[in-house]
Amino acid sequence: MKGSILAEALRKAELRKMLPSRIDKHALSDAAEALVVYAWLNNLLTLKESVQILEDSIDLQNGFAMLLVRAKELVRLSRLFEVPH
Repeated sequence: MKGSILAEALRKAELRKMLPSRIDKHALSDAAEALVVYAWLNNLLTLKESVQILEDSIDLQNGFAMLLVRAKELVRLSRLFEVPH
């Protein structure tokens, strides 16, 4: 998948502001991947739920934005570490 799709999904999910200002699309897409993987590895997000979110979306970019919002919320609720609203 192109990194630009994940980078734009990160922006749509309003998570870009949580990252340093001078990073490229590749680093943004890495951050998006890391958030979803973190939620999955900590058993906060299932593969089934992830696929369902992507299937229910109008397009891939919006689907990943919704997935990132869900992953952020699950990590925040888990209180594994402090996550700004």
